[in-house]
Amino acid sequence: MHPMRAVLVDEPGDETQLRVGDAPAPELGPGELGIRVAATAVNRADLLQRQGLYPPPPGASEIIGLECAGEVAEVGSAVTGWSPGDRVMALLAGGGYAEEVVVDAGSCLPVPERLSLEQAAAVPEVFLTVFLNVFQLAALPDGGALLVHGGGSGVGTAAIQLAKAAGARVVTTAGSDAKCARCLELGADAAVNYREGDFVEAVREVTEGQGVDVVLDHIGATYLANNLKSLRTGGRLVLIGLMGGAKAEINLGLLLARRLSVIGSTLRTRSAAEKAAIVAGFGERFGEALASGAIAPVVDRILPLEQVGDAHRAVKASEHFGKVVLRIAGG
Repeated sequence: MHPMRAVLVDEPGDETQLRVGDAPAPELGPGELGIRVAATAVNRADLLQRQGLYPPPPGASEIIGLECAGEVAEVGSAVTGWSPGDRVMALLAGGGYAEEVVVDAGSCLPVPERLSLEQAAAVPEVFLTVFLNVFQLAALPDGGALLVHGGGSGVGTAAIQLAKAAGARVVTTAGSDAKCARCLELGADAAVNYREGDFVEAVREVTEGQGVDVVLDHIGATYLANNLKSLRTGGRLVLIGLMGGAKAEINLGLLLARRLSVIGSTLRTRSAAEKAAIVAGFGERFGEALASGAIAPVVDRILPLEQVGDAHRAVKASEHFGKVVLRIAGG
């Protein structure tokens, strides 16, 4: 077992606990690909894990990092369709902030020619999160309507694009007028500065009073009542994070009268088979759009692995629009 460069966390805590050091390289299983990582990207879950608040699922790498892109270095004995040297991007349960990673082949996608590996590193976590939650779980209809919070986030920028590619109308929220303007440029039909505006009103306008089919929310408690108000009869709220708190009162009468669904969802803890189905479904539905450039990751900045603390600080402060990428190879 040889050592590799990786980001280590000395003690759970702030960004100063992150450092680049040596860790043992992971060992390849029969159904896995070994990837030489060129780049990874920062997700809010990484900040929680650094603080000791979001441990990896059993059996997953203790190293932070939920996605990567690079080249196939090794192919497990039970894997077909991949060869060493292939450009690959992958959804990970952990391990991304490192030079090498192993992952179930079903969690991997080929990198389209038009994307650099640094751009590709910004694809898996957010595009697959949106595909799972908005399209598979909440079944956004073609030509339907979506409300997505945090339009300037990685998930937000992916949601706007995928929903527009499906012919949907999109209302989003963001924390500044500048971010709202960029959401509109990406294709959103309305973007509300949540510090000033009322997203329920914006939804009403865009949907002619009908409400949206789907709300994708990472805020939780503080937005619950207004999220439910924004849904049309039969609408679905999918909750993927709790940045605004975990407990809120809910009017169950409203759920009954308007046949609403509230769905809680995580991606990281799903089985390899479930992830493979999500990856395959995404490739089938949106692979062509990604290959043609009709949808594309939005990369805010690319930092070398040594600046991982700065990358975490930028995401914590929501300074970014889209994704913050960490360059690993050649760093």
